[in-house]
Parts: sequence; C-alpha cells; structure tokens
Amino acid sequence: MIGSPSWWRRRSLGVRITLLAATVTLGFLLGLAAVAGDNLQPLLIGSVDDELSAQLETAKADVSAGRTPSGSAVTLRVLDTAGGPVDGLPPASLGPTEVRALKAGESVTTGGEHSWRWAGTVVTAPDGQQRLVVAGAGLVGFATAVHSGGLWLFVVASVGAVGAGIATWLLVRFALRPVARMRGSVRALPPGARLPLPDSHDELRALAEEFNALLARQEEGADRLRRFTGDAAHELRSPVASIRVQAEVAVANPDPDPDLSQETLSDILEEAERLSALLDGLLALARSDAGEAPPAEPVELVSEVRAAVARMPAGAPEIRVSGTVGTAWALATHSEVELVLSNLLRNACRYARSEIVVSVLAARSTVRVVVDDDGPGIAPEHRERVFDRFYRVSDSRARSSGGTGLGLAMVAEAVRRRGGRVRVGESPDGGARFQVVWQAARPGA
Repeated sequence: MIGSPSWWRRRSLGVRITLLAATVTLGFLLGLAAVAGDNLQPLLIGSVDDELSAQLETAKADVSAGRTPSGSAVTLRVLDTAGGPVDGLPPASLGPTEVRALKAGESVTTGGEHSWRWAGTVVTAPDGQQRLVVAGAGLVGFATAVHSGGLWLFVVASVGAVGAGIATWLLVRFALRPVARMRGSVRALPPGARLPLPDSHDELRALAEEFNALLARQEEGADRLRRFTGDAAHELRSPVASIRVQAEVAVANPDPDPDLSQETLSDILEEAERLSALLDGLLALARSDAGEAPPAEPVELVSEVRAAVARMPAGAPEIRVSGTVGTAWALATHSEVELVLSNLLRNACRYARSEIVVSVLAARSTVRVVVDDDGPGIAPEHRERVFDRFYRVSDSRARSSGGTGLGLAMVAEAVRRRGGRVRVGESPDGGARFQVVWQAARPGA
C-alpha cells in the first residue's frame, strides 16, 4: 500500500525527496491558484471600472459644458436624477436601486446572462439642472473568462508541480553522485586502506572522516582480538602441555614409586589449578568486553579489605591494614571489589619480602584503596603496561609464582567500567604501590 509507512521506508532517498518536493510544490501552487481564482473576478471588474471612470471624467466635462458626451469603447448616457433619459435615447435598463447607487458614486452590475457594468456621477448642467451621467460596458464572456482563468491556474499549478518533481529528481541524482562514487570506493577498499577525503569541507567529507574513524576502530578491535586470541592460545598451551607430559610419565610407569606418583599428581593438580584460573580470567574479561555488568551498589570497603586479607593463604607475608577509620563506601558490586582486592593482594604476596600495607582513604567524592609492598617494585617503563592482558614484567618470575598475566588486567577492567581508575607507582618501602580509586557512594542509596 502506497500510504503505508513500510512502503515509504522501502523507497530510495531520491524518490522520497522528489515526492516530498513535488507534494509541497503542488500544495503551494494550488493554494496560489485558489487565491488567484478568487481574486480573478474582482480584478476583471476593477479593470472595467477603471475604464468606465476614465470615460466618465470626459463625459462629465462635456455635460458641464453643455455638449453631448460621446464614447467609442463604452456607452454614455445622460439621465435626470430619477433615471429618466434626457439625451433623446431610449430609457436605460436601470432600476431605482441602481440609480440611487450610481448617484452615490457606486458602480453597479445589471442584467443576467448578458451583464452590464455601470458607473455614474451627478453633474450640474449649464441650465442649473442636475444630471446623472452614466457610463456602461457589456460584460460579454465575463463568466466564461473567469471560469477558464481559474481552470488554467489549476492546470499551470499541476504542471509546475510535475516540473518541480522532475527538477528535484535530477538535482538529487546529481547531488548524490559523490555518494555513489564513495560507495564504489568502499566496495573496492583493500584491507588497511582508507577512503580518500573530498576537497570540499562539507557533509560528504565529514561522512568519509567518520567512516575512516570507524574502520580504524574496527581494525584496532580486530588487532586486539587477534593478539588476545594468540596470547590466550599461548598461555593455554603451557599448562595443557605440562599436564600432558605428567600424564605421559604416569602412563609410562604403570607401577610407579609412591613418591613419584605423589609428585606427578601434585604437578598435575598445580597445572590444572593454573589452567582453571586462566580460563576464569578469560571468561571474566570476555563478559566485561561484552558489557555484561550488574548494576552498581554501595559496598563498604573496610570490611571487604579485612575479609580479603583473611582469605590470603598461610605462609603469605604479613599484611597490615591501616588508615581505616570508620567506614568507606564505594559505588561498585561485592564481586568486583572482591576480585580487585584478591588480585592486588595476591600480586603483592608474590613479590613482597616481608610486609604488605593496605590503606583505605575516603574523600567526599572518591574512595581509594592503596596496596604497598616492600618487594622489588615495578620499573617506570613497565608501569603503563602492567594492566595489559598477558603482560608480565618478568615472565619467568611470574610463571614461577603461578601468575597468568590476567589478574591486573581484570582489576583495571573492573574499576574502569565503574568510572574509577587504577595506577601503579613506588611505595615508601621501595616496592610497588597500587592505587584504586572508586566513586564514593552513600550507604542505603
């Protein structure tokens, strides 16, 4: 159906612009035609009245001078004030009403099918008598002219709308020609290339710039995905290969020594735990990349810090909690805060020599958690990249400590999606200082 919205949406941009332009033009011209048609009859009558008035002025001067008026284009009559002829001609077809209107200086129309238009004025003759001088003209074909004129106005309006539609269609096709060329360029665009920018600083150039920016973002995302996939495959290969080697050792020794069996099973368990942690980290990052984040809520950080410290395994360096007076509420979720604190504390436990200090500092709009250790610290050239996925400052050291290269990346991602930030620097003891900043929240909000 033509009037349905779906039909309209299926049309091309050129068709829609053309139809709109033709419709608006037709409506405008028809409106003008209607106004002109209504004013056509008064315009023609006014033209006749102007001609009668000009002839009447000449006749008025003649009667005042005692001469008989004469006219070539109109009929001139001299009547008494009652409407009777005094010029020796037959009575004029003017009734009392018309005579009164003519004496008052008003023009009148008489007759039916063959109409006449009259104009008159009162003149004083040389003998002192008042005379009514009238000028008349026949309106032959007047009604036909008015009807034909109105009809032609509507015809011209329709033709004008069609012409406007054709012109609009041609102009739109001409204006959209650069878009068609750009579409062809997009089809033939090789990988890594960009659209050439037009010389003119107009909408097409802005569109090309935005499209190039979109291509850049897509390529960047594809590169990140390729790197992430390659790194993930590399990281998964190591524990899987280790488990396979240990299993082959067990298969090759069907009657193993109990000590060898225990050592093999311990190695398999350690690599399985590392593989499980790696898969959990990959799943958490994938969910974060997909935008799966539960709604934020107020979380009390002091109690969360103490609970995270209590979860640290036996044999970990001493962890001291300081700077925690009262409560501090952050806008996050319990699972996110637990993930951040657990990963930061585990990272500190891997490298701290003897002590770890955790501080919670609350301000008006933000809440900070600071984790200091007395380990070797992180060199300045590595501080910007420690939050990248699978990045390790010391690969061998991280592997020996069971790291997967995803812990700090998950910390940065969990904090970032809540509008916070995380950074690393140097602690007062010379080790590493990790600072996490969340937005402050009001309890019960």
